[in-house]
Amino acid sequence: MRRLAVYCGSATPADPRFTALAAEVGDGLARRGIGIVYGGGRLGLMGALAAAALAAGGEVIGVIPEALKTREIANPDCTQLLVVPGLHERKRAFTDLADGFVTLPGGVGTMDELWEALSWAQLGYHAKPVGLLNAFGFYETLLTFYREMGEAGFIRAAHRAILIAAPRLELLLDAMAAHRPHPPIIAMAAGDL
Repeated sequence: MRRLAVYCGSATPADPRFTALAAEVGDGLARRGIGIVYGGGRLGLMGALAAAALAAGGEVIGVIPEALKTREIANPDCTQLLVVPGLHERKRAFTDLADGFVTLPGGVGTMDELWEALSWAQLGYHAKPVGLLNAFGFYETLLTFYREMGEAGFIRAAHRAILIAAPRLELLLDAMAAHRPHPPIIAMAAGDL
């Protein structure tokens, strides 16, 4: 994996562990020679991620929608800053530029990005690993819900392993490196759907 799209928020939570985590991920990826594609902001977790990666000599590509360029305070320090028309183009750029996806703790926008990466993988629009960093147990409820969707039959057995979760970055990266593509929906016979 040469580059990973990292999904995280522009908010700064009251709990400093989240900001420290984003900085650790930025630093950790840069030290492993893995470039980052992210939302292009310099505030909150986004800013901590990018600043740490850049300080460690890493590549950081920011992708920010035109309407959010000033609202999120675009990060001019990025290796490359792409300004796109909207959120759809932003997520498309994440998919086109990255070899996989890592989701850090975050809010609604972060969830939107995660679910789209999962949906596109399930359908077959990409075959890249989709990782969830479950630091501090932040995503336990979401992981339970994901399992329940599978048990209820809303996620096919062949697709349940698309979401790769781990509590620490090194474990997540190892699991993502071992990722094997699954049979995508667009390649399945109607009888298997």
